[in-house]
This record gives sequence, C-alpha cells and structure tokens, in this order.
Amino acid sequence: MEPSTDVPGLTLHAPGGRSYRFDPGALCLELLPTGGYARYAAYEVLHTPEDLVRWAGESRLPGGLSLSVSAKELVRAHELRGALWNLTADRAHGRALDRSDLAVVNAVAAEPPLVPRIDPGSGSLAVAPDATGAALLSTVARDAVELFTGPYAGRIRECGSDSCKLLFVDTSRPGRRRWCAMERCGNLHKVRAHRARHSPKGT
Repeated sequence: MEPSTDVPGLTLHAPGGRSYRFDPGALCLELLPTGGYARYAAYEVLHTPEDLVRWAGESRLPGGLSLSVSAKELVRAHELRGALWNLTADRAHGRALDRSDLAVVNAVAAEPPLVPRIDPGSGSLAVAPDATGAALLSTVARDAVELFTGPYAGRIRECGSDSCKLLFVDTSRPGRRRWCAMERCGNLHKVRAHRARHSPKGT
C-alpha cells in the first residue's frame, strides 16, 4: 500500500506488480487488504506496530495522525481484522453473522476512540495527538458497527471476479458496483468478454 491521496481508498498491488486504486467504501474495510489468516496470510503487511501506524496514515482517517502502537495492540488488530473478514464475507453472501466475531468487534468498539478536533492552523478535521493503537482500533470497530447496522448494510459485496475476494460496500447512487476496481477486475472482465465474443466458434 502507498500513502493516501485526496481520493478515498488504498493503492494496492496485483500479483504481477501492477498497482491499482481500491476504495472499499468504509474505514473498517480498508483494514482487510492488509492480510489475514489462511489463504490471506500471503498478503500480510502488518508485521510490526509501525506497520499499523503506517496503515493508519494511508487510510481515510485525517492526515497528520500522531499515533503509538504496542505489540499487544498489533495482536488485537489482527484479531479485529479476522472478525471483520468473516463478518463482511458473511454479509456479502447472505449468511448469518457469527456471534464470536460480533463479540470481538463489540469489545474493541467499547474502548475509547480517536478524538476528532478542528486543526487550529487549517481549520480542517484532525485527530487529537498522542493517540493509542487501542483508540485507533476502537474507531475502526465503531465504523464497522455503523456499517453493519446502517443504510448500506445490504450493499456489502465481494468482487464479482472468480479470482478476487476483495470486499467492499457499494456507496454509489445506482448501487450497481460489481468490481473491486474497474482498472483491475472490471477491465479484465471486459477483455475476456470481448475475446469470447470475437473468438471463432469451436476454439
């Protein structure tokens, strides 16, 4: 991942090395592409507390975040991410939400969150200094609570590509988003469909 721009979302890298912009539509879902367990372990990027600090700076949180993260808080981040992976995938596929995963999210959300403030210099949204990893994770978990209980809960989806499992919430007005990113899976689908239409029959 790379530093955020004015456009929400993260810069990810495909297996071939090509970068693309992925906007999952919510802060809590930005945590998922950092890796995970089982099949997602190969994509792990949160190896140290500093990695979690770096992710926070690349996320849709306000810039200039002054944050310290402990080793224990990094472990908690992995636990929260695992629960969010399960819950988001279950919601995307219409399955019942697991109580143990919900318990993890609720417990993390119960901690004090990051404190928003108005930056004295720019007048823009900022976060109070000397924040902790626990406050960061609480903010992420509270974002998940709002997502899963709010108006977009029914728009949580998995990318339409058979080879991609990225999860997002469709916040577009028409609600027809199918792909993690048009420049990646959307374009691949278009190319394959074009080839299928123009290939000789029987080949």
